[in-house]
Amino acid sequence: MSVGLVGCTGHAATDASPSKPAVIPAGDLADKSGTLTPSNPTTLSVYIESTHQIPAADNKLTKLLQDKLGVTLKYELVTPENSDQKIGVMLAGGDYPDLIGTGDLKLRFIEGGALTPLDDMLKTGKYPNVEDYAKPYIKQMSYSGAATDKGLYILPNYNRFFGDVTGGTYYGPAFWIQKRVLEDAGYPDLSNMTVDKYFQLISDYKAKNPTTDGAPTVGFEAPAPTGSEWILTNPPAMLAGSPNNGGVIVDKDNHASIYADKDTAKNWYQSLNSQYNQGLVDPETFTLTNDQFQAKLASGAVLGMQDQGWQFGNATDSLRSAHKDQYTYVPLMPVNDGATPYYADRAVMNINQGFGVSSTSKQKEKALKFLDMMLSEPWQKVLSWGVEGEDYQVGADGKFTRTDEQRAQSKDLTWMASNKLMALLDMIPKHNGTFSDGNAFSPDDQPTEFYATLSAYDKSFMEKYNKKTWMEFVNKAPENPKYYPAWNIKLDDAATQANQQLTDAAVQNLPKIIAGKTSDFDKNWKAYTDTIGQIDVKSYEDAINQGIQDRLKNW
Repeated sequence: MSVGLVGCTGHAATDASPSKPAVIPAGDLADKSGTLTPSNPTTLSVYIESTHQIPAADNKLTKLLQDKLGVTLKYELVTPENSDQKIGVMLAGGDYPDLIGTGDLKLRFIEGGALTPLDDMLKTGKYPNVEDYAKPYIKQMSYSGAATDKGLYILPNYNRFFGDVTGGTYYGPAFWIQKRVLEDAGYPDLSNMTVDKYFQLISDYKAKNPTTDGAPTVGFEAPAPTGSEWILTNPPAMLAGSPNNGGVIVDKDNHASIYADKDTAKNWYQSLNSQYNQGLVDPETFTLTNDQFQAKLASGAVLGMQDQGWQFGNATDSLRSAHKDQYTYVPLMPVNDGATPYYADRAVMNINQGFGVSSTSKQKEKALKFLDMMLSEPWQKVLSWGVEGEDYQVGADGKFTRTDEQRAQSKDLTWMASNKLMALLDMIPKHNGTFSDGNAFSPDDQPTEFYATLSAYDKSFMEKYNKKTWMEFVNKAPENPKYYPAWNIKLDDAATQANQQLTDAAVQNLPKIIAGKTSDFDKNWKAYTDTIGQIDVKSYEDAINQGIQDRLKNW
């Protein structure tokens, strides 16, 4: 649906049209260049693909845009499920709003000529915030296909990080363990974690607690449900100190090779075989569908598993809703001797998703200046946190905090319609990470704010480890390697086939290896590695290595 917000003063001027002398309001929300001022009002038409509601007519941030920049946004909001049809209609018509906010991974706006390349505009020096945002990653952000001119068309809306990565909930890979296990063990030191220490914690607790709410206690799950086979196959890479590059480990010389047949894999599956034969691994684990796996976790009976946090969020929510926080999980990071944990990484930038300036806009400089102003720290704080004194407070230490009332209203849809610009925030380029003053971009990622939302049990648990968030239980996410991640490198047909064959070989052989007799481990392992030896692994590795080199050169 399309809506023009009320309060529009005057009409949209073109960049070339005459204007009155600029009057620049006081404060750091004003455009000091005078391009956008209340004395020369500007209406910008904006297309955004979003599920968020239209801002209410009395929205206070709409008024703030008008008071400080003289900008009124005329929104056209399209839900993602309706975007395909809408994009087709727009491209056929050839006339576009001033700003286009899109999540279209098919690149139709770029390749259809709907967007303006921004490179020459940035060279003028008139857009310092955009330049600061794009410059370190401009090759990665830029279009490099053959359908139209190469260049920067879209400013990504997520995962361009500034400063440290913060967050409350950890969604990445880990060896997860229930909080009740650590509580029972007296909240042991979790640094220098090893596989043996991890399994010992689980074994000790299971011996004392053979049942959970009347059901048998399960020590460890290692399923390989269709589409999530990586639950079973990825642990050896994490144990080796590698970030999640999929089926390969990339060494310090940026060379990738599979690890499925290497010692880090053999040692892990040998350990799992030992634990299976001691009764610690669920005998049903290899037959579980994803739904059945989630149901087992939601029952509270499973003490541990290796998985990615996002994958079992529903199970965690279910346990919390039942006030069974002691059955929810903490991420641990065991590694092989000599390895350094590298479990947490930085989320991958949303390339080709975000905001661009349309090719038909008659006020391109104003449109880009608007994005430039929105990328300034003061406006980023307004869009994410709100208005100081109304939506949050600044303490004597400079940290942003909210009251319980402010936290509650921030989740109220009616309040949000009048006090937030959620559709704009969703698609606008962001300072993900931390601001220069150390505050998190998002209230949900501010450690003290996250801690304030926890249950009494979780607060007590956190206190034992002197932490405020679950993210603090894993490594600080460093800058991603330039090529990262290798798992989303495009593969040719031969490499795709080899990759699928490696997955099939794992699913067919690893359950036999793990569930087999300990005395048969070497025989079963050799059968697995012999199968890998019959696969054209080189074609897969070559494709990954070519992709890595292409990214290092072009990103």
